[in-house]
Amino acid sequence: MRVLQVTVLLACLGVFPAVAQVLEAKAFEFTPPAVSVGRFGDQVGMLSKERDDYATNLSTFAGNLVIEKKASAPSLDTAKRLLAVALHMSPRNRHALVVGFQLKKGVLPKEKKADYSSATLSRLLLSRSRVLAAEDDAEGKLLARCLVEISATIDPRNEDAVFEFEIQRLDTGDVDWEALYVAPKKEEKAGEP
Repeated sequence: MRVLQVTVLLACLGVFPAVAQVLEAKAFEFTPPAVSVGRFGDQVGMLSKERDDYATNLSTFAGNLVIEKKASAPSLDTAKRLLAVALHMSPRNRHALVVGFQLKKGVLPKEKKADYSSATLSRLLLSRSRVLAAEDDAEGKLLARCLVEISATIDPRNEDAVFEFEIQRLDTGDVDWEALYVAPKKEEKAGEP
């Protein structure tokens, strides 16, 4: 009887909604990519501003996708890949860092108006990947492979992107996304112990 009285009292005081809100806040698990130093820096044939713009658009798409798909496991996996590429292109990109933090806390980010539709972004990424693939730089070629896969993923109706992704997969295998989820620390990148 006493437990019932305490329960009713707590419900009247509004404690249960607060407890429910805390439990609801961590509705999914997400481990963001740990990127301290980007792999796709100045050696890749892209201006800093361009890398930052791509990072913003990729992270915006990632956040909106997770919202749209209600944090389903496939949407979180895609978001992790998009954020990994975004952070490797621009490690201090505001939107990528915010979306990664919010998802880590189990909180859906606010929906943000995208600069491009998924079809347009897919075409832009595919076009950029072709330019990067023509470079001699290994990191540029890796970024090109990532962009081809992302292009096909975000717009499966883009037949050119899907075809290039499938050919890439057949010729060179899948992108090692796990390697992109953790970046070397500044000292390791510089060749120091």
